[in-house]
Amino acid sequence: MTGRERSGRGRRPADDVRADVLRAAGELLLAEGLADFTFERVARVSGVSKTTLYKWWPSKGALALDGYFHAVQETLAFPDTGDIRADLTSQLRSFAKVMTKTAGGKIVTELIGQAQTDHELSVAFRERYSAQRRQLAVTRLQRAQEQGQLRAEVDVRIVIDQLWGAVYHRLLVPDEPVTDKFILALVANLLDGIATAG
Repeated sequence: MTGRERSGRGRRPADDVRADVLRAAGELLLAEGLADFTFERVARVSGVSKTTLYKWWPSKGALALDGYFHAVQETLAFPDTGDIRADLTSQLRSFAKVMTKTAGGKIVTELIGQAQTDHELSVAFRERYSAQRRQLAVTRLQRAQEQGQLRAEVDVRIVIDQLWGAVYHRLLVPDEPVTDKFILALVANLLDGIATAG
């Protein structure tokens, strides 16, 4: 069992309750994956009633998605050191580490698979995870354009697809591993084509 199972603690602020749920869900997921992930287990570990969980999350997948994002959010934060090459490399390395060294990779691929037939999960995945992650990258790359590190006409959304899409491809179609050498080559191959001279 992961986390500390506890009984209900009476009426608490909703933000505190939600934080306990997300912490418990994230711990369970990264320790054990999706197979045994249930509303019942999250309720027991977090000390929050199943009724409350069902009120806030429409499905197990939506709860798992939020719990996963909560667990990895700090690790996957996008740095801004002023050096776009260093920041892309750092972020992609952090992403690859979560995807390959924790249960995170298996969780994400399972959620992507379930989202193909679960409309609510598909919407939640876009709204609560992929869109937010994508916007962080858009903001950082646009700042690099403003600083003259990337050409102004480059479509940064396509850059994001090229970099993170390549990692997702190796996760979903594991013909080749996601290695540090792969991450370094991704960034080098791309930036050598779009970085400004000088």
